[in-house]
Amino acid sequence: MNSLLPIVGILLTVFVVKNFLDGSIEKGTSQIMIAVAKRSGIMPKKQMYAQIITSSLTVGMGGSAGLESPITITGAAFGSNYGQYYRFKYKHRALLLACGVASGIATAFNAPIAGVLFAIEIVLADMSVTAFIPLLLSSATGALIANLTLKSSMLLSFRYALGFDYHNVIFYIILGVLAGFISVYHARLFRRVEHLIGNYSDNLYWRALVGASSLAILIFFFPTLFGEGYESIKYLANDEAGFLLNNSLLETFKTNQWIILGLILIMILIKSIATGLTLGSGGNGGNFAPSLFVGSYLGYFVSKFFNLLGFTVPIGNFTVVGMAAVLSGLFHAPLTAIFLIAEITGGYGLIIPLMLVSSISFAISKRYDKYSMDVHSIADQGIVFTSDKDRNLFNKIDLFSIYIKNIQTLTPNNTIEDVREIFASTTQDFIPILNEDESIHGIIVLDHIRSFIFRNNTSNKTYEDCITEASSTSVFANAANVINMMESKKIEYMLLTKQGKFVGYVTESLLLENYRDNLKKLRIE
Repeated sequence: MNSLLPIVGILLTVFVVKNFLDGSIEKGTSQIMIAVAKRSGIMPKKQMYAQIITSSLTVGMGGSAGLESPITITGAAFGSNYGQYYRFKYKHRALLLACGVASGIATAFNAPIAGVLFAIEIVLADMSVTAFIPLLLSSATGALIANLTLKSSMLLSFRYALGFDYHNVIFYIILGVLAGFISVYHARLFRRVEHLIGNYSDNLYWRALVGASSLAILIFFFPTLFGEGYESIKYLANDEAGFLLNNSLLETFKTNQWIILGLILIMILIKSIATGLTLGSGGNGGNFAPSLFVGSYLGYFVSKFFNLLGFTVPIGNFTVVGMAAVLSGLFHAPLTAIFLIAEITGGYGLIIPLMLVSSISFAISKRYDKYSMDVHSIADQGIVFTSDKDRNLFNKIDLFSIYIKNIQTLTPNNTIEDVREIFASTTQDFIPILNEDESIHGIIVLDHIRSFIFRNNTSNKTYEDCITEASSTSVFANAANVINMMESKKIEYMLLTKQGKFVGYVTESLLLENYRDNLKKLRIE
C-alpha cells in the first residue's frame, strides 16, 4: 500500500503547481544562485509557501527526495522578500537571502555551523567578513527554533560517542575514494533519469503517472526508498540492517549478512533513479537527503564488507562519515559536509576521518564533474555565482534586452556592388550574409576588403571571395561567455541568433558599457 502513496503525492503536486502556482515551480538550490547572480537577490513571493506545500505532498507521501532544498529555497525567499519590502539594496537583499538559507539548514539538522558554511559555500561565494555576523545570528536562531519545536526523533542525530582509531585510516581512504566515484555516478544518472522522464510527455498528468508508477514499483521491491530514508540510516548506524528487509520480498533473509550487503549495494546504485523519477515526473524535493542516504549506505557497505572479511571496522563511524563523503562529492561543499556530520553526531570525535573522506571525495568528484549536481544545468549557461566579481557583473547583463537589431544584411545572391552601396551609405563596418531561412551564411568585414572595394576594376575578387565565416551565438547566451569568445577570437562584435535565425548583434563596447553600469549600481548600493 505504501508504494502507491508516491503516485498520489506526485499527482497532487502536479495539480497544485498547475492550478495554484501559475504552472511552474523552481526546484533545487541552483534557483537561489540564479536569484543572486541574475536577479539582484530577488525571489518570487510564491516561493515563501510553494516549496512547503509541494515538497510536503511529494516527500510526505513517499517521494524519494529530501526536504532540505525546499527548506533552503523557502528561507531564501523569506529573506529576499523581506529585503524587497523594506527596499534594501542588492548587497543586503543577497545577504538576507543567504541568512534564510543558513537558518533553514540549521533548523533542519539543528546544526548552526553547518548552516553558515552552507550559505557561504553554496550561495555567497563572493562574501565579505561583515556578512558572518548576520549569518551566525540567523543560523543560531534556526537551531534554537529546532530545539524548541522539534522532537529529537524528527531530527537526523546520533547522540552517542564516536571515536577515531588511526588504525582505520586505510579504510577511510577507501571510503573516500569510493564516495567520490559514487558521487559522480549518482549525479550523472540522476540527471539522465530526470531528463528522460521530464521529457516523456507534454501531458503533465500522464508524465506524472508514468514516473510515479515507476517509482512505486521500485519502492514495492525496495521499501527503504520510500521518503527521505532517515530512519533507515539510524538502523544502519546501529548495525541493525536486518530491519531494512521488513515488509519486503526478502524479509526471510534478514539474518543473512551477505544478502543484506547485496541489498545495500543495490540501494546505493538505484537511489539516484528513484530521486530522478520523483523530481522528473513533477514532484518537488531535493538531493540533500538522498546524498546522506547514499553516503550512509556506502559507509555501512564498506565497513560491513571488511568486517565480514575478518577485519574490525566500526560500522557506526563509517555510516555517519560516509554521509559527509557523498555530500561533499555531490554538492562540492566539503566544509558543510564536515561540520554538518560533526554537529549531528554531537561532537568532533570524528573530525579527522570527516576531513579525510570529504577532501578525497570532493577532489575526485571535482575531477570528473566541474560543477556540483544542483548547479550543473545552469553552469552550462554560465550563470553560476562565483568569487569572480567581474563574471558576476557580466552575469547580470541580459543580451536579449540590449542587442542591436537595426543592420542591413545581404544574401549569397547579391553582388559586390550591393556591398559597396551599403558600406558607402551607412556606418556599418560589417554585413551579415543570410540564407533564405534567415540563418547565417557568413559575414563581409569592411577591414578585410577595404583595399579594393571602392576601386573599380582593380581587383579580380568576387562577391563570394568577400564572404568569410561568421562568429555567432544565441541571443539568450550568457554575456560573460560572449565577451570571452570575443577576446579569444579577437573580434569586436558577435552575431546573435534566435532559434537558428539571425536577429541582431552585440558589440564588445556595448557589453563593457553595461558592465560599467552594473559596477556603478553595485557601488551605490
